[in-house]
Amino acid sequence: MLLLTLASHSSLQILHGAKREGFETGIVVSTKRESFYRRFSFIDNFYVYSDEDQAVDKINSTSNSIFVPHGSLIEYIGMERVSRIRTPIFGNRNLFPWESNQTKKMKLLELSNIKTPMKFESPEDVDRMVIVKLPGAKGGRGYFIARNKQEVKEGIKRLLEKRLINNVEDLIIQEYVVGIPMYFQFFYSPVLQRVEMTGIDIRYETNVDGLRRLPSDLRVEPTFVVAGNIPAVARESLLPSVYEYAENFVRTTRDIVPPGAIGPFCLESVVTDTLDVVVFEFSGRIVAGTNLYVDGSPYSWLYWDEPMSVGRRIGREINLALQKNRLNEVTT
Repeated sequence: MLLLTLASHSSLQILHGAKREGFETGIVVSTKRESFYRRFSFIDNFYVYSDEDQAVDKINSTSNSIFVPHGSLIEYIGMERVSRIRTPIFGNRNLFPWESNQTKKMKLLELSNIKTPMKFESPEDVDRMVIVKLPGAKGGRGYFIARNKQEVKEGIKRLLEKRLINNVEDLIIQEYVVGIPMYFQFFYSPVLQRVEMTGIDIRYETNVDGLRRLPSDLRVEPTFVVAGNIPAVARESLLPSVYEYAENFVRTTRDIVPPGAIGPFCLESVVTDTLDVVVFEFSGRIVAGTNLYVDGSPYSWLYWDEPMSVGRRIGREINLALQKNRLNEVTT
């Protein structure tokens, strides 16, 4: 069987893990990036495209294959094209429209009884420091912090002038929760019927993480473009509440977006000085922070006692499903 994915984000980890689990591997790659990916011997097949429509055709041209999505899929290919993929997808493709809509994303978290930041429907309602986010997986591009409603209005005007948004209604305005960011990575196994923690990371963002190096009196507007990831381990007393959030999320998605969460997902959180975990967003697929743990995280070792990246964990789940004739439970 062939496991393939789109060249970007966590594709190297996905295919490296698939090869470790004994699968043939394939990458759908643009002509501009082909030479880079040909450096890696664990990639067996290359499906080179020149435009996004051709990328979908390449995916659909494969046989006896499973396509593994990641966080760049919709951003690069577009929701309409992704909906035309006929190849079985690992995970729940029905979650894609929810992930690309910030309002629906937050609704799923709220229905899961997960603590979330206060949301403001309009700039006029803002009465505290907020962060304004763009829809979709843009790696933090265009996000900004505002201290009051006037700064929110000014920031939105800049986004419109730069054509980063077309529709103001798509923006999400959230209370800016003061604390440390921690991105909790999980994997739900339909075959084993359990939630596993696969790691924790912190996003390394420019230029907000570089401002600490500047003199305090030098005023620079912070930006939140993700450039990399840093590993983290949580104090153990935090883990029970975080696991409860994850299990609530799995149950809610099963009810609201059947068949529910399958495989990797991430609860993107802030931990306050009272050790409250406030979740401001989720990712329903593998996140780039898992690239830190190609040989396994401190948490994945507790389950498997062997090197287990999330990429390999995906391959392992597919293998388990194949052995038990339950492939339909891990693909859609």
